[in-house]
Amino acid sequence: LQFVESGGGLVQPGRSLRLSCAASNGFTLNYSIAWFRQAPGKGREWVACIQYHSDSVIEYESAVKGRFTISRDNTKNAVYLEMTSLKPEDTAVYYCAAGLNMCSTSDQPWNYWGQGTQVTVSS
Repeated sequence: LQFVESGGGLVQPGRSLRLSCAASNGFTLNYSIAWFRQAPGKGREWVACIQYHSDSVIEYESAVKGRFTISRDNTKNAVYLEMTSLKPEDTAVYYCAAGLNMCSTSDQPWNYWGQGTQVTVSS
C-alpha cells in the first residue's frame, strides 16, 4: 500500500496551489489522512488532518488556519490540501500520511507516508 502526493510546484506569494494524496489501493476513505511539511533546516511539522469515516473531524495548524483547506473526494479516492494566500514561509516539502488512527499532530501514529512534493513560494 502506498500513498502518493502530487500538485507541488513554484508559485508566487498570494497565489494558490492544490496538493493531492491518493492511495494505491484506492481506499483512501478508510484512512485518516494528515499533511505534514518540512522546510529546509527544520523539523517535520503537522499541517492538517481529516479523520477516517468522519470528514467532520478536521484540524489545522494555527499558521495555516483560514488559508488551507483539507478535503476528501470519495469518488476519486483522493484527499486534497487547498492552499491559498501562500507565503514564502509555506515553502517546504509536503507529505501526506495515512493511518487507521484518529487525527494526531504527532508523526508517530501514521503508518504510511508519501514521498513528498515540493512547494516553493517565491516571487
